[in-house]
Amino acid sequence: MNASDKTGQNLVPLIVADIYELAGRFRDQGETIARAVGQTQARWQVMSAASADPRTVPQIARRLGVTRQNVQRIADLLVAENWASFEANPDHRGSPFLVLNKRGQAALADITKAATKSHAVLTKRLGNTDIGALHRGLRRLIAALDDRD
Repeated sequence: MNASDKTGQNLVPLIVADIYELAGRFRDQGETIARAVGQTQARWQVMSAASADPRTVPQIARRLGVTRQNVQRIADLLVAENWASFEANPDHRGSPFLVLNKRGQAALADITKAATKSHAVLTKRLGNTDIGALHRGLRRLIAALDDRD
């Protein structure tokens, strides 16, 4: 092991701590954005995951990396409050699709618009930072974690 490997190894715990701090700040920012249209960060994530293609609660949970029970609770609230509905899944009668209705789609569009503005502000604050390189570095880190022994 050369000296730079040892330095890199020593930096990993700091990177992990920074990522947790960053995730917390993004969650806080997401709560603020979602609250502006009467939603929460968690509801925003579920609505977003349900918006593209028909997805079941377990599929949404896997995509978001959270428990099925947590997504089920949120999905039930979205349906009860008329943001979405459960629709028949021809492949699995016991696991219907969560589908946003027009009201849910409009709320998601409003959240997305607010998030886009927030992302533009963040990009401006980052100045000359190579955001593409930052993204590629994070993806390499994720891939390295997926290649665990």
